[in-house]
Amino acid sequence: MPAQHDIDAERELWDAYAESTKDKALEAEPVFCWTQYPGHGPGPELLGAPATALEIGCGTGRALAFLLGRGVKVTGLDLSPVAVARLRERWEPAGAEFVCAEVLEHLAASDATYDAIYSVFGAVWFTDPGKLLPLLARRLNPGGVLAFSQPPAIPGAYGPQGMYKGGFAGKARFTYRYSYRPRTWSALLVRSGFQDVEATVLDAPTEGHVGTLIVRGVRP
Repeated sequence: MPAQHDIDAERELWDAYAESTKDKALEAEPVFCWTQYPGHGPGPELLGAPATALEIGCGTGRALAFLLGRGVKVTGLDLSPVAVARLRERWEPAGAEFVCAEVLEHLAASDATYDAIYSVFGAVWFTDPGKLLPLLARRLNPGGVLAFSQPPAIPGAYGPQGMYKGGFAGKARFTYRYSYRPRTWSALLVRSGFQDVEATVLDAPTEGHVGTLIVRGVRP
């Protein structure tokens, strides 16, 4: 049975998350890191040298603001009105643009294209890749880069997996995350029209800790 996404319920979930991280969003300094460990792993060089970039699931806006400071014309997309309102207040005066929308709906309706699209523990993790990746390919300029990161799949647990947020008591807030092995991600990108695909799990800086899946592909 396919995952049963309820966009209104998921929007409520991410609004609650945005409220819980509001201090971090307001105070965080711009930084671009693909992993969950500060100062660990590659940086924005995975995107090449884009003039324009779209972040899907832009969260606190730290990565987007970092690119903005380097002269990139950046757009942030997020499902949460709470998060987007806060990001607009902080970063629109500096030139960033923001869209509050469900990622599949927005990409299907938009005709905007970008030199790079990326997700750092963001929308790629929570969206059906069979639907998402072809849309991302259409929204990239020729030679454009798609890159994303998220936790690696737990061995033996692949595909869409339900995830409750806010504990296991009270109102049932949940979403789905999509987890696959690197070779499966590679196949999914190739099937969606990407080339020069790389997918790997970067080990954590501490042995035995959770690593980071990092995937990159180029639109021909």
